[in-house]
Amino acid sequence: MQGITRWIGNEGILRDVSLSLHAGQSCAITGPSGSGKSTLLNLIGLLDQPCRGRLVLDGCDMMHATADQRAITRNRLLGFVFQSFNLLPRLSILDNVALPLSYRGVGLASARQAATLQLEKVGLAHRARNRPADLSGGQRQRVAIARALVTGPRILLADEPTGNLDCETAQAIIELLCRLNREQGMTLLMVTHDPAMAQRMQRRLLVRDGGVFDA
Repeated sequence: MQGITRWIGNEGILRDVSLSLHAGQSCAITGPSGSGKSTLLNLIGLLDQPCRGRLVLDGCDMMHATADQRAITRNRLLGFVFQSFNLLPRLSILDNVALPLSYRGVGLASARQAATLQLEKVGLAHRARNRPADLSGGQRQRVAIARALVTGPRILLADEPTGNLDCETAQAIIELLCRLNREQGMTLLMVTHDPAMAQRMQRRLLVRDGGVFDA
């Protein structure tokens, strides 16, 4: 991104931010509450639009992309993990993970096969028939990670992925994210308020006073 500015009302949350991320890099986004950490992640994830500047993903300038173009790029390039899991309670774990593939027109059998492989990677293939309410918070976050990975994203965006978890479970989730980053060469960008979690990343960014700085 180059010269990115995002205003909310009369307040400049991010002002003239320029940032480059290398493929395969793990990076923490840190900073005070309300500083714009999630706003930065949402801009990179094409969930929000900058007011000014240039935003390039995978060589394509997304600044003036249509809503359909942004949706296609999100589905092709990006995976998302949120603090609140965002699993659909009426669907099985397997079908929650398979859901993003349905947006690509993948058939149910193939989508479930791909979802099973991702559940195996996060150690939950044996809970495929359960529903989210049957799982612990840490298990639900593992399901959310499997769902984010089922489309084969090149960039994984995680917004406080351990915020609702106890310390032991949070450590296990970070271990999983770091392993996936190493083994799959997937770029990992994570918002966190926890300095210990941030230290696990190869690069740390500090969002403060409308700017983004290497910490």
